[in-house]
Amino acid sequence: MYIVIVGAGSIGSNLIDLAVADGNDVVVIEDDEERANEVASEYDCLVLNADATTNSTLKDAEIGRADAVITTTNVDAVNIMVMLLAQEHDVANLVSVVHDPENLPVFEKIGVTLIENPQRLIADYLYHSVRYPGVSDFIDLEDDTELVELTVTEDAPMSGQRLRTATESGRLPDGCLVVALKRGSEIRPPKGDTSIRAGDQVTVFTDDVSLADAVAAFTGEH
Repeated sequence: MYIVIVGAGSIGSNLIDLAVADGNDVVVIEDDEERANEVASEYDCLVLNADATTNSTLKDAEIGRADAVITTTNVDAVNIMVMLLAQEHDVANLVSVVHDPENLPVFEKIGVTLIENPQRLIADYLYHSVRYPGVSDFIDLEDDTELVELTVTEDAPMSGQRLRTATESGRLPDGCLVVALKRGSEIRPPKGDTSIRAGDQVTVFTDDVSLADAVAAFTGEH
């Protein structure tokens, strides 16, 4: 892919690392000269030390070739302007971080894929890591729901249970749905007669009210 990344701060730098390592053609636009020089010396990509909110800069980045434009600056106004300009150049994929929830409608009107409040996402992840050590990963969804990945322990209530009977007996809490199961290297779609075993990695859809019960059911943690 040909990807234009605007901003090389903490979020942008990690994104640049991932995009370049994956073999994409990457152009970085960064208005801070020192930061731009650091990126240019570390990564095999084109770095423009310029203002991304001007059409001339975007033309220098060959935005017309871009498969995606991603804005990661800490100023929503800058991100919005870049997204509007990228839209004028018919870029197919527009992605941006959004810091202030009040600005969400503007981004949504443009048709941007949103990463809302990255600082909040980091805080949520850290809190979940402390509050629920058995959760190896989670995705916070809308409407107070989330996906959590759990490794089943030997003494967990769900260990050795079939999903259908676990639901009927109440061992699997209300509001929880097992949507994927990984056993060894094999990922399988769970069914009613699927038995949960210790060591399985399960991905569970749950609401916030049932989260603690879901963690306890598969890991024994309370």
